Amino acid sequence: MNLTTMTFDLTDHIATITLNRPDAANALDLKMSQDLLAVASRCDSADVRAVILTGTGKMFCAGGDVTSFAAAGDGVTELMRNMTCFLHGAIARFARMNAPLITAVNGTAAGAGLSMAITGDVILAASSAKFTMAYTKIAVSPDGSSTFYLPRLVGMAKAKEMILLNPVYTAEEAKSFGMVTEVVADDALMARAQTLAKQLASGPTAAYGETKRLLVDSFSNSLETQMELETRAIAGLACYSKDAKEGFKAFTEKRKASFEGK
Repeated sequence: MNLTTMTFDLTDHIATITLNRPDAANALDLKMSQDLLAVASRCDSADVRAVILTGTGKMFCAGGDVTSFAAAGDGVTELMRNMTCFLHGAIARFARMNAPLITAVNGTAAGAGLSMAITGDVILAASSAKFTMAYTKIAVSPDGSSTFYLPRLVGMAKAKEMILLNPVYTAEEAKSFGMVTEVVADDALMARAQTLAKQLASGPTAAYGETKRLLVDSFSNSLETQMELETRAIAGLACYSKDAKEGFKAFTEKRKASFEGK
């Protein structure tokens, strides 16, 4: 991968993606959108069992690179279409891949930065992190899946408040209304993310993937459709997953299971 806006490391089945435009507050431009899809596609692979997404410097991501939008002039419409195509492709990969995604929000997450932050299956926030939507401050509407995830996390009324009024929330406030899983001291954020990633990377990766896909579709399916998908998922795992067979055996032998992600 020819990455210029982020770094990617894969060690012991844990992928770490670090947004790396600190001089531009890790703002999202076209190249970062393209890079994000590239790394998301790489993470949707059998050798990746957990993923951490974080940022370099004091900001997680300040949102879209508004300077590049202004510079695009009449071409901004096409720029927006291209950027969202790559960004949304990446988010869809993260949502449906087997590996759980941990977002480690190291600083302010605004606009598209907030949108990316809340895509995490586990959302960690440094105690100094701040959260704000900010889209309507520049007269645009949200993207990056935030109109999907935000109402599911905080409720419709809170989502409207965040989008229309643009309050800035602390990490503890974000946790209090369900937008963050855990708040961690700034200097302990990455250590906590690594600990959770190691735990998840040693787990039943295929079962995690089936669970993620069931959850992301749950609000759009009828009860009967969702239960049929549950049946197919659990029966398929029981039949084809080595980890499921190991889980059954470990249970009957009263020992801890050892999963291989298969």
